[in-house]
Amino acid sequence: MIGVTIDRRGFIIRSSLFLALRMKWVSSQADSSAVGKLTQSSGVHSTAEEVTAGLDLTGRTALLTGCNAGIGYETLRVLVLRGAHVYGLARNMEKAERACTAVTGAGIKGKATPFACEQTDFSSVVACADAVRARGVPIDMLICNAGIYGVPTLELVQGVEKQFAVNHLSHFILVNRLLNLVTAAHQGRIVVVGSDVPPEEAKIDIEFDNLSGQRSYDARKMYHQSKLANALFVRELAQRLSRTRVTANGLTPGLVKTEHALQYFQSNDNVDLETVREAKTVEQGAATTCYVATNPALARVSGAFFEECNVVVPGGHIGDAATAQKLWAISDQLTRPYLSKSNQSAGDTIFRAG
Repeated sequence: MIGVTIDRRGFIIRSSLFLALRMKWVSSQADSSAVGKLTQSSGVHSTAEEVTAGLDLTGRTALLTGCNAGIGYETLRVLVLRGAHVYGLARNMEKAERACTAVTGAGIKGKATPFACEQTDFSSVVACADAVRARGVPIDMLICNAGIYGVPTLELVQGVEKQFAVNHLSHFILVNRLLNLVTAAHQGRIVVVGSDVPPEEAKIDIEFDNLSGQRSYDARKMYHQSKLANALFVRELAQRLSRTRVTANGLTPGLVKTEHALQYFQSNDNVDLETVREAKTVEQGAATTCYVATNPALARVSGAFFEECNVVVPGGHIGDAATAQKLWAISDQLTRPYLSKSNQSAGDTIFRAG
């Protein structure tokens, strides 16, 4: 995913500074040797089909937000191709049905079931989660993929700046309401699609006293703040689930030539054309998501951040445990009306067990 404004430095795929930071960052539970062996053959040019080649996901259930376009659609297609049953979530049922129908058919092993989930409306997120819970099927892969950017003027959702609300809080609600189904799976995985933070913005922190954006609004900064929240959410979630079979990992797909991105490139005179040429295809952009969600060697890897199918150490505040804990507490406060009492109790029990 990309930020609101694209300039010559902001979205170069990888700077020398970030390359210098590349190293493994796995939890104490991780089988790091297995990760190293498998990721050596995967990289910037790998596609989602290539990194899942040979896998049979028959009998596995995945839930994917933002299934109808870009990286989300390719993730949906490849998981269904490999035999998974995917719950495809989109802003409305029409979009979800169109995507799910397009990826299924003769010769395709898996299937896709559409769900409406308007993530600017927390009540819609709750209704979607309840519909999924009613099926009572364990979720092997819960993939938080949907996200927005390019919000030039301040918009609010439940009193919170829109990008933060959609990119982080809506997924916070969804994950917490569905956590029991993930823990019921043999080895549930929670995968959160974040973003690559440019070096000049790596020091951005979360302005907890300005989550409404009403004191000051910078669209690009607010976007990266929401993506930092994604990574911190994963960090804290992994800690809370550390003694369960569930893993939680974050990732960046890099700069990807999605339809939305290309429209922006064409309309913005400040875009570096060389950067556009170097951007990944959608098939390449979905590779890391599919890899983290499905690869057997990652069964014990949790609390990690992936790029190009490799575990990396990102910059900035992503590794700040205190900020991650604070984010969790404030997110819980902001979304409390949308977290049912029964679900809170069940979640508390899971976290105490961890």
